[in-house]
Amino acid sequence: MVEIKTDAELDAMREAGRVVARALAAVRERAAPGVRLTELDEVARTVIYEAGASAPFLHYKPPFAPTPFPAVICASVNDVIVHGIPDGYRLRAGDLVSIDCGARLDGWTGDAAISFTVGPARPGDAELIDAAERALRAGIAAARPGGRVGDIGHAVAAIGKERRYGIPVDFGGHGIGRRMHEDPHVANRGTPGRGMPLRHGMVLAIEPMFMAGGADRYLTDPDGWALRTVDGSRAAHVEHTVAITDDGPRVLTLV
Repeated sequence: MVEIKTDAELDAMREAGRVVARALAAVRERAAPGVRLTELDEVARTVIYEAGASAPFLHYKPPFAPTPFPAVICASVNDVIVHGIPDGYRLRAGDLVSIDCGARLDGWTGDAAISFTVGPARPGDAELIDAAERALRAGIAAARPGGRVGDIGHAVAAIGKERRYGIPVDFGGHGIGRRMHEDPHVANRGTPGRGMPLRHGMVLAIEPMFMAGGADRYLTDPDGWALRTVDGSRAAHVEHTVAITDDGPRVLTLV
């Protein structure tokens, strides 16, 4: 069931989104050669808890996962697409890092992700991240009353196909509100004019995921969480929590 939020509830979700945005900004600022992924997790944890929020990723266990998630962020490096568990890996110059973060404040949830490189980017990495960010903007632009969920997926996929990037099957965005994952599923590919109608008060997490190698398949790590490209190519993942309103899309996970 899709929960329609009131305008007051959208304002409350905006506050949760601000916490997520601040946590991601702090993580990005801290990321440097030699910094462990666990240190980035601690940075986000501090921002979230000091804001009086909680971390919905911590101990989250979806049906596909063998164990609860042990951290407050997903930290995915290089060929890891999403769901990387922060560990003792030390960042290196040139790494491509994707950080996914959530926060729950006063009963409402925000969810967003960024991709960046540690130090100067390789040309291919810069293009990959730029494409993911353009796809996110295109998906957001399609999130309007009177449209359909398929319009969002079509807008995202068009950018990926233009660059011949892979788009992992089965994984994409989702509804969000009191829970981190709500209906509907928001695929990163779709048919215009098809799928659930979009209306004022719906809130969606839109999250393009692109793989440089072009394959749509992926591998799952032994931990049951991290997804990797099949060919070792790099991946990028970006995301915003977006409210659909009669005045146009409202991005809730900005500072």
